[in-house]
Amino acid sequence: MLNQNSSKRLLIVDDDKQIRELLAFDISQSGYLTDCAQDGEEGLKKALENEYDLILLDVMMPKMNGYDVCKNIRIVKPNVPILMLTAKGTIEDKTQGFDCGADDYLMKPFDIQEVLLRIRALLRRSEPHTNKNTKEVLRLGDIQILPDSLEAVVLDKKVKLTPTEFEILYCLMQHTNSPVTLSVLLDEVWGYGSDEDVRMVRVHVGGLRQKIEENTRKPKYLHTVVNVGYKLTPFGMLEE
Repeated sequence: MLNQNSSKRLLIVDDDKQIRELLAFDISQSGYLTDCAQDGEEGLKKALENEYDLILLDVMMPKMNGYDVCKNIRIVKPNVPILMLTAKGTIEDKTQGFDCGADDYLMKPFDIQEVLLRIRALLRRSEPHTNKNTKEVLRLGDIQILPDSLEAVVLDKKVKLTPTEFEILYCLMQHTNSPVTLSVLLDEVWGYGSDEDVRMVRVHVGGLRQKIEENTRKPKYLHTVVNVGYKLTPFGMLEE
């Protein structure tokens, strides 16, 4: 039987040969195709010249660090999922990674099963939503989402979204005008929950807000509900 992962191609970018080979072996054992790069410049070149379903990206590398690689990939390929694997694990480091366009962040040393869990979750989020239940909303009020291209249309203005931003907006649209907790977002978007990943949600929501709001200080659609989470009002007003 053909492994359902066999058509998925992943790029591993890490200057540590042992980690690179370990990841390549374990990921390929799970049925994925793998390609490797040993520094930032090589990783960026391969990412731009080839089509990958997901990229695993180290931060501290020679020639070009992972943050810069991620920024440059995002300019050309905004939809490819990027998982950062790094020993730099402070909140500031994570925030910088998410600001550069990373979808997820995992600290070294890591458990390979955790890496595979994150890979599966990212690949699931990046797949087109063509098989979604017909009851689920793709257009409401001023906002429409386009699953095939991972875009949103807000008042006729089209914006490109990362897979994570798309999933957050999709989730919020299913709970229109109702607060969605951070734990629900973590569960429905990332497929797991962890208190330390709350910051990750906030950074991605901030990126989404930058794209769909004219004034992020006075948001029209995407509102923060203090001590709860977020609320989407696609008609551009809060219910009284």
